[in-house]
Amino acid sequence: MLDQPDILRHSMPPRLKFWGIAAICIAGAIAIGGTAIRLYNERAAANWALDQDVRTVQLVKLSAMKGGALILPGDVQSWTNAPIYARVSGYLKRWYVDIGTPVKAGQLLAELETPDLDGQVAQGKADLGTALANQKLSAVTAKRWDSLLAQGAVARQDADAKDSDLAAKTAIVASARANVARLEAMESFKRLVAPVAGIVTTRAVDVGALVLVGTPGATPLFTVSDQKKLRIYVRLPQTDSAALSPSMTATFTVPELPGREFTATLAANANAVASASGTQLLQFQADNAEGLIRPGSYAEVRFTLPPGKNALHVPATALMFRDQGPVVATVDDSNHVRIKVISIRRDLGTAVEVGSGLSLKDRVIDNPPDAIRDGDPVRVGETES
Repeated sequence: MLDQPDILRHSMPPRLKFWGIAAICIAGAIAIGGTAIRLYNERAAANWALDQDVRTVQLVKLSAMKGGALILPGDVQSWTNAPIYARVSGYLKRWYVDIGTPVKAGQLLAELETPDLDGQVAQGKADLGTALANQKLSAVTAKRWDSLLAQGAVARQDADAKDSDLAAKTAIVASARANVARLEAMESFKRLVAPVAGIVTTRAVDVGALVLVGTPGATPLFTVSDQKKLRIYVRLPQTDSAALSPSMTATFTVPELPGREFTATLAANANAVASASGTQLLQFQADNAEGLIRPGSYAEVRFTLPPGKNALHVPATALMFRDQGPVVATVDDSNHVRIKVISIRRDLGTAVEVGSGLSLKDRVIDNPPDAIRDGDPVRVGETES
């Protein structure tokens, strides 16, 4: 008698057996394939998430400094700017020149009426006359008493008193004469004249106006400016002051004359750095014989400074400022961020001159995000030109 497995083995048709084995193989293959696909998808998802965490950054192109131009704002002023104040009080009688009028040194600008001063002059002359009369009388008296003393008719003490009185009267005459001279000198100030040749740039008084001397914050009655030569004041950053030389020249432009460029030479240097701004005041001199440039104008002053040793030109967009000072973000060979502290020698507007902390081989990130940190992985994109 056959056991049950033998019965099944001998009773199962060969074709059915084949299809059963095939079904089992297919099921196993499906299970293995599904597991592999699931593992692949999980790994791909992990790689995608990792890629999303890696920033793509652009690099800037570094270049060695070649001594480019430095452009700074300048303040244009007259070489001589003479405010004219009244030296005596009175009323304006007449003015002879208005703003924009060219004048010569010593030319009459206006006249004042000074009734108070005129009265003082008259009183001073009267006092001088009285003093002279008293002196004359005292001189005659002293002479007479000296004669009587020689005759022994009067005591010496009385004669000496008359001589002392004459000396006192003589001193009074000298004082009165000095007072008259002072008042007459003040009368000359009734005429307002130009102290220098130039252009009348302000007139702050009119006929009949009361002019008082010694008023705090008084406005000048006239201002005369010598505009044939100009002063241009420029504030130079402290980092560039070492490049100054007595023979330094500069060029400048003014908005009202587009396309025109003028030359200026260094005339004076403050030799001190303003603590508030970290700048040094320079004074340039420029000729203005044609009178094209107006005092008070804004100017763009351009001059060339020699580059510092090993200095690099870095776009300002690459800079970050942190507790340790100015820094840049660089990318190392393994595409990780390295934060480097730099020193800025000169601000060029859209770029800076870096004195130390970088080399030409460094790969510097442009527009780095504030959250970037040392060691962050990055993907390098195109280099900005």
